[in-house]
Amino acid sequence: MAAPLTREQILNTTEQVLRRFGLDKTSVVDVARALGVSHGTLYRHFSSKAALKEAVAERWLHEVSAPLALIVENAGSALEKTQLWLERLIHIKQSKALEDPELFAMYNALAEESVESIEKHINDLISQLTQIVEEGMQAGEFQNADAREVASAVFYATARFHHPALAKEWISPAINHEFEQVWNLLVSGLLIRK
Repeated sequence: MAAPLTREQILNTTEQVLRRFGLDKTSVVDVARALGVSHGTLYRHFSSKAALKEAVAERWLHEVSAPLALIVENAGSALEKTQLWLERLIHIKQSKALEDPELFAMYNALAEESVESIEKHINDLISQLTQIVEEGMQAGEFQNADAREVASAVFYATARFHHPALAKEWISPAINHEFEQVWNLLVSGLLIRK
C-alpha cells in the first residue's frame, strides 16, 4: 500500500508541472498524472485548480517572508534591523529574478492571480516592519508617529527595489547606489534629531 499523498508532495509536483507546461497550460490532470494518481485524489486536498495554484503562490510568498520574520526577532538597534530587513527582502526578490527569470515571472503571474494571497503577503511584510518601527520608537531611536503608517511608507518608498513588476530595473548598475540614496533619505526621516 502506497503512503498517503501529502500536501507538500502535491505542491512540489505542481511546481514542476507548472515549470514544464507553463501557468496557462497546466491542468489538475497534468499534476495528477505526474503524481500517478487520479485527479479526484487531488480534489480531496484542493477544492479546485484555482485553490491549488493559490497554495503554490502562498508557499512561494512564504519563502520570501519567513526569513524576514527572523530579522524581527534578532537583537540589535531598530535602524540596523530595518536596514537588514530591507536588504534581505531586496536580495531575496532580486536573487529569485536573476537566478531563474522564467520561474520568477511564472510565480509573479501566479501570485497576481491570487489577489488575497498578495494582500495577505504585503500585510504580513508591513506588520513585520511595524514591529521593528515600534521597537525603535519605544527605544527612543525613531521619531514617535503611527508605527504602521511609518512602516508602510518605508515599504512603499523602497518598492522600486523589491516589487516584482519592476524586476527589469534590478539589473541596472546603479541600483545599489539608488537604494543607498533612498535609504539615507529614510534614515533622516526615521531617526530622532539630537
